Amino acid sequence: MNIQLSEKKIKDLQADCEIIIVIDGDLDHKWIEDKETLESIGFEGKSEDVAFLPEGKKVYVGSDSYDKDEIRLAISTALKEIENTKYKTIKIGSSVDKCPVSNTKALVEGAILGTYTFDRYKSEKKEKVEKTLIISTEDMNSISIGIEHAKKSLNDSQIIAEVTNSAKTLVNTAPQDMTPEVLANYAQNLADTLPNVTCFIGDEKFLEEQKMGAFLAVSRASINKPRFIHLSYKPQNPKEKFVYVGKGLTYDSGGLSIKPADFMVSMKSDMSGSATVLSILEGAARLKLPFEIDVVIGSCENMIDGSAYKPDDVLVARNGKTIEVKNTDAEGRLVLADCLCYACELEPDYLIDVATLTGACVVAVGEYTTGIMGHNGALKHELLKSAKSSGELVATLQFNKYLKKLTKSKIADMTNVGSNRYGGAITAGMFLDNFVTDEVKQKWMHWDIAGPAFVDSAWGYNQAGASGAGVRLALYWMQSKTYNKKH
Repeated sequence: MNIQLSEKKIKDLQADCEIIIVIDGDLDHKWIEDKETLESIGFEGKSEDVAFLPEGKKVYVGSDSYDKDEIRLAISTALKEIENTKYKTIKIGSSVDKCPVSNTKALVEGAILGTYTFDRYKSEKKEKVEKTLIISTEDMNSISIGIEHAKKSLNDSQIIAEVTNSAKTLVNTAPQDMTPEVLANYAQNLADTLPNVTCFIGDEKFLEEQKMGAFLAVSRASINKPRFIHLSYKPQNPKEKFVYVGKGLTYDSGGLSIKPADFMVSMKSDMSGSATVLSILEGAARLKLPFEIDVVIGSCENMIDGSAYKPDDVLVARNGKTIEVKNTDAEGRLVLADCLCYACELEPDYLIDVATLTGACVVAVGEYTTGIMGHNGALKHELLKSAKSSGELVATLQFNKYLKKLTKSKIADMTNVGSNRYGGAITAGMFLDNFVTDEVKQKWMHWDIAGPAFVDSAWGYNQAGASGAGVRLALYWMQSKTYNKKH
């Protein structure tokens, strides 16, 4: 999808087709020229309602409000309606009635996110006409800074949407083609192609030297050897340091606590956290954010052979704490434990781990929502405000001392799962808390993206499969901090 801005009036723009967004069912609005026809076919202008009028070369699409995410959804819905046509150019106005610059940003993101496809494994690929979306900025002419802001919005939104789609592609890739080594090579290539980015890759010997006993235990039954990945984006005079830790299980069979067959399908998505943090760093570098961004990833496969770690094993993490294994399918938190120990030593101003950690989080908040945990209420509230702008759904889950008791062990410092199934998302987050130093606890957040990272059916402007959960959330959050520091 190519996207352009034009200062021409919408009526003077030459295009094969026009998209008109109808806000809150208002068919009397000045944009609407086909009210009678729309009413005759039952078009009400509600969210995701769409009417394609080929004789007039127009697509009308409903939106419940001017909310950014409603605009993203509307443009995505309209473009899906005409994706198989031979139209090459499509025009749309910037909807100045409410916040034209923000609407421009939403239009760009919705168009790029909504038209993403993954056809790597299709033997016959559908030929599609390359389309160009032209956004008229005529309504911004009376706003002295509007057009310049729109141009910046176009650039920023393209980057944010493109890196989100990059995360989708990493996660959608079949596990035989996305091993820890392949993921590490991808990270190295990012470092080679982005300014101010360096990359370090560690193998099993490095993990042994670092005394990452929990990470090593999870990885040892696979023929595909583990990789520790550390990327760093460091612009001149960075204002603050963000460290993102990503769970990189490129496949999870459950280990000896093997998953049922149906639950093993889609476990290629267990590296979604790593895809997210890689795309966050790429986005930050391309947006030239004034922060140091470090990305730490523990990547391996949780498989089965005679060397597999076992329930009842006691593992020693990098910080010396001991973990009694009760379930080998609670492996992601073991890998993250060692990675968080390492990340704390980087002295972050903000530490965020991102992981498809628990099915319990999906039960708690649903498939489409990320569960946020941590000790700092103000920090979580700050993130919630950015979540609304980004379009990602977020819910906070509270730590409590009673659930913490569920991970007590009689023979070690802790168990890797709670003694009952209730509150499993929170007990997993509190398990990770054991590997965050006291100095960093108020700077740390845990994002459980198990719900939205990979969904079997299309939803909103997201396709079936990977969604790139967490990428936009982080980039919007960091951009808001950039803005706040300037003003």
